[in-house]
Amino acid sequence: MKVVVLGAGVVGVATAYYLARAGAEVTVIDRNAGPALDTSFANAGQISYGYSTPWGAPGIPTKAVKWMFEKHAPLAIRLDGSAFQLSWMSAMLYNCSPERYAINKERMLRVSNYSRQCLAQLRADTGIQFEGRSAGTLQLFRSQKQVDQAQRDMEVLKECGIAYELLDKAGVCRAEPALAQSGATITGGLRLPDDETGDCFLFTNALAKLAEGLGVQFRWNVEIDQLEQGADGSIGGVRIRSAGEPQAEVLQADRYVLALGSFSRPLLQSTGLDLPIYPVKGYSLTIPIVDEALAPISTVLDETYKIALTRFDQRIRVGGMAELGGFDRALRPERRATLEMVTRQLFPGGDLPRAEFWTGLRPMTPDSTPIIGPTPIANLYLNTGHGTLGWTMSCGSGKLVADIVLGQPTDIATDGLSIQRYLRAGKVCTRAT
Repeated sequence: MKVVVLGAGVVGVATAYYLARAGAEVTVIDRNAGPALDTSFANAGQISYGYSTPWGAPGIPTKAVKWMFEKHAPLAIRLDGSAFQLSWMSAMLYNCSPERYAINKERMLRVSNYSRQCLAQLRADTGIQFEGRSAGTLQLFRSQKQVDQAQRDMEVLKECGIAYELLDKAGVCRAEPALAQSGATITGGLRLPDDETGDCFLFTNALAKLAEGLGVQFRWNVEIDQLEQGADGSIGGVRIRSAGEPQAEVLQADRYVLALGSFSRPLLQSTGLDLPIYPVKGYSLTIPIVDEALAPISTVLDETYKIALTRFDQRIRVGGMAELGGFDRALRPERRATLEMVTRQLFPGGDLPRAEFWTGLRPMTPDSTPIIGPTPIANLYLNTGHGTLGWTMSCGSGKLVADIVLGQPTDIATDGLSIQRYLRAGKVCTRAT
């Protein structure tokens, strides 16, 4: 079976790998010069199985109003002039109820926990290296209110069989010794010992080489003009244009998987499917370490500022924040200032003047759950909308969609994961069921 995968970020490459491993003839198309040069390039570095948490949660609407007046707020909204932005935000607010939060978190944890198993097997099978660490994630609380609010998450973690530890300040400092020297207020923390860290860019490039060894063909510097539909409504081919080539060509396959992240929605609109995926902008710093005693061991997630600080071998990756403002990629100095402020407070062991400042667009759905599986178009499948958790969910969602595409039994339940949850009365809505 011939399969074309659109997109070579971590999700697209993982999809291609698992398809090829199962015997498919796979071609991957990407507009960049190599793997993971978009959102997967410099993300926060955390593989947060247990911290797969919906952005839409009880209390978020009130917090969002408060953040509008804060200098270092984790959320900023810039109207982009589209009705879609307003409907997407409305749908996200709809998902802030306790009932929707519980449904969405279960779906996310289902995929994330499966991805943990898939990555462990991949590592055992291939020995893949990516500056990975297996020392867990520590969600850092600066107030007792945050500790109290963590009870809701712990209930869901317990129901899903995910290990966790609620720590006091002393426990936090034992888990991350450098925090004992921090001047920040520390009330406690929620530690998820099974979470991991690693450089997503290194991982994706290593996995792409493994995929090539299985016969996957990667076509770089290729723009995708459109998906062409046949007379029966299925995808008849992908019209592409290679860099430097005046003529477009149509690439044909038996089945197609769309894994273009934030760019999935614009491409798919010509088919009549309007995906509820919005580009949520995030920022990161990659900082050389100069004092290991003042650097994290693994990932610390500052709950107050929604910023993650992750340890690589000789670097710290600091990432976070969310801006709703369309496809704007401007590097805003005030965002760098926030990342640097949190770093100085918690882990001042890095060389901030030499830090690399980066921004990327996360493909977010209103319910924070990715869209994985078939579509109403018979030979078109989706693996997109992972938001901040593409790195975390990549192996699980890649294996899952490969099984679906090839008609194999899946290892986990797929209910609530496909575009079907957004389809009502023959149209795509922004509110999921």
